[in-house]
Amino acid sequence: MKKWLLALPMLPALAFADELNSGDTAWMLVATAFVMLMTPAGLALFYGGLTRSKNVLNTMGMSLAAYAIGTLVWVVIGYSIAFGDGDIIGTGKVMLAGIGSDALSGTIPELLFVAFQGTFAAITVAIASGSMIERVKFSTFVVFAALWIVAVYAPITHWAWGGGETLNFGEIDFAGGTVVHINAGVAGFVVAMLLGRRKDYEKAAIKPFSPILVVLGAMLLWFGWFGFNAGSEVAADGTAASAFLVTNVAASLGVIGWLAGEWLVFKKPTLVGGASGAVAGLVAITPASGTAGVGGAIIIGLIGGFLGFLAVSKIKKMFKVDDSLDAFWVHGLVGIWGSIATAIFIADYAMPEDYSLGSQLVSQLVAVGLTIVYSGIVTAIVYFIAAAVTGGGRVDEETETMGLDESTHGERALNL
Repeated sequence: MKKWLLALPMLPALAFADELNSGDTAWMLVATAFVMLMTPAGLALFYGGLTRSKNVLNTMGMSLAAYAIGTLVWVVIGYSIAFGDGDIIGTGKVMLAGIGSDALSGTIPELLFVAFQGTFAAITVAIASGSMIERVKFSTFVVFAALWIVAVYAPITHWAWGGGETLNFGEIDFAGGTVVHINAGVAGFVVAMLLGRRKDYEKAAIKPFSPILVVLGAMLLWFGWFGFNAGSEVAADGTAASAFLVTNVAASLGVIGWLAGEWLVFKKPTLVGGASGAVAGLVAITPASGTAGVGGAIIIGLIGGFLGFLAVSKIKKMFKVDDSLDAFWVHGLVGIWGSIATAIFIADYAMPEDYSLGSQLVSQLVAVGLTIVYSGIVTAIVYFIAAAVTGGGRVDEETETMGLDESTHGERALNL
């Protein structure tokens, strides 16, 4: 996005027109609606289909709650921390102070930029929920989501995109490789470790409730991702068009990469695998979507899909952490690959004259490292606070056995 471009020392600063552009504004209204669809619809269906029947509504409910809570926290204080004035954290825009309908962010109304960025905050904490489902208290997650956006998401956003210079190392993160995916993956993994395993983890078959919902949710995510990546240009121009194209290409190659892995190892390509591969390809291309060409997108997406399969089917077993829906492996690990690949696969038309692969790789790795360390440590603190406030973060054994749909919400996914 353009705030990211301005933060890069290797790229010339872009001149923004001090007037509203109706074409840019129209596109960003649409892009924001696209991204909104990703959390309470796309991710909710994707995660809901992957979980077990007794926890479908609870799992989907966390995506819905994350969107609602994320939106509130974002306009109250999150946007101020992320995009307010300041080095380490931003200030001065609590409750959107000083932002009127005539205020601009580049060539679009700043209020529209607030809305667009708010959808990113919401989906990030919703992604993390996938690691902790089927055993975390709903009340704990509600408190956790609110605190996490303030303490973890907003500061990392400020360093990468919002103007914070001390902790900005010149990484390329066009649409959220570190800010969204690595951040969410690490957060989910940490909470999964703190919660402990589900009581029947590796003792009984844990099968997805509905592969149909998984595929439907993944396709809605794919659709919304066009707004996620192409919208991060914050303009209706050639870079947005390129981001749109490479997003579609990488997602398609992610499907192929994951299915190829299943075919080679298990001899059976699955629809759940194909849908997960699409998400992995989308995750991988996100940080590079503004700079990679089609050739780069093919490689990034293909490796992203295969890496996601390898991580979920093989690597995950080495760590013994019950990451319920593999948020770290699909978003965190594949996000790390995407962030590294961003430095390698830069199209000629996007490459500055003084570009240095070695220097950019170092910048990418340092930013990835900072995100992992900061997100990991502060997420743990936030979880302990949320658990203390809600009387313990994990449901009791009886509730877990019954399922959280009926015990927590008094509802069932199917009333037959």
